[in-house]
Amino acid sequence: MTPRRALLTLPLLASRARGQGAGGAAIDPHWPDKPVRLVIPFGAGGPIDGIGRLLADLLRERLGQPFLIDNRPGAGGSLGIRAVVQAPPDGSAFVLTSASLASIPALYPSAGLDPRRAMTPISLVADVPTALVVNAASGLADVPTLLRVARQQPGTLTYGSGGVGSSNHLAGALFAHVAGLDLTHVSYRGAAAAMTALYAGEIDMVFASTVETLPHVQAGRARLLGVTSAARVAALPEVPAVAEWVPGYVALNWYAIAGPLGLPAETVARFSATLASLRGLDQVRQRFAAAGTEPLLAGPAALRQRLDEEVPQWQRVIAAAGIKVE
Repeated sequence: MTPRRALLTLPLLASRARGQGAGGAAIDPHWPDKPVRLVIPFGAGGPIDGIGRLLADLLRERLGQPFLIDNRPGAGGSLGIRAVVQAPPDGSAFVLTSASLASIPALYPSAGLDPRRAMTPISLVADVPTALVVNAASGLADVPTLLRVARQQPGTLTYGSGGVGSSNHLAGALFAHVAGLDLTHVSYRGAAAAMTALYAGEIDMVFASTVETLPHVQAGRARLLGVTSAARVAALPEVPAVAEWVPGYVALNWYAIAGPLGLPAETVARFSATLASLRGLDQVRQRFAAAGTEPLLAGPAALRQRLDEEVPQWQRVIAAAGIKVE
């Protein structure tokens, strides 16, 4: 190639480079060309809602279109997820949801809501450390004591949740399954009601996010026995992982963004790359920490891997526990 021809090709190469996302995927410079709906399948005011509103503000600043929060609670998150599954694949609607995305196929088998087949992954957004918590006045001082009592008195220990099929219900069911325990599940109308029941001594334990439980632990109403991640979390290094006594027990809660099936790859590339660019912002780290989450903003491949691992896991656990949503 002559020097003159090389110089003439530089602008073309530069323009092509500007249109490439992570991994070489082309980015659509025209998306979004209208407001984008970000469906949150839970009520306003909770931790995931706060994360969603922060992301919506930052995405508007970077992409030049409003990202409108649409809270659609109900049916364990399936109502909001269904709304996005049925939306046109034009980049106008996405869902920001929790790890319930992986359990919905087993809880609602006839609904056609398997995210591996019915949705386009955009990004794994955050991990949400979950804790096994007991009433501070109980005699359950640590995980080994709880295991011993549960094995000596099958069916007598209870765990509460915010409803059948909720993330804290499934965390408890998985704990019983992996540890080989007979625990009794008690369902309440929402996680807050389950926590209140714990402090009142109506139930023995709950599985809840650390941000929900730490104020009560610090006030002396509850005792945090362990986290449900594979290892200890950096924010609570003194708290053991339950897996230290129950090998193989991991019950992650997480947040993720997905869209309808058939989204253009260029749209996915621009959206996921923009989300990844937010990871290092101080306001993102601070807001995520306040919500008890660890920011990931890790892109579609990370979410796809998480779903491939967890959808079959919850199918096995839900079938073994006989969990049915009425």
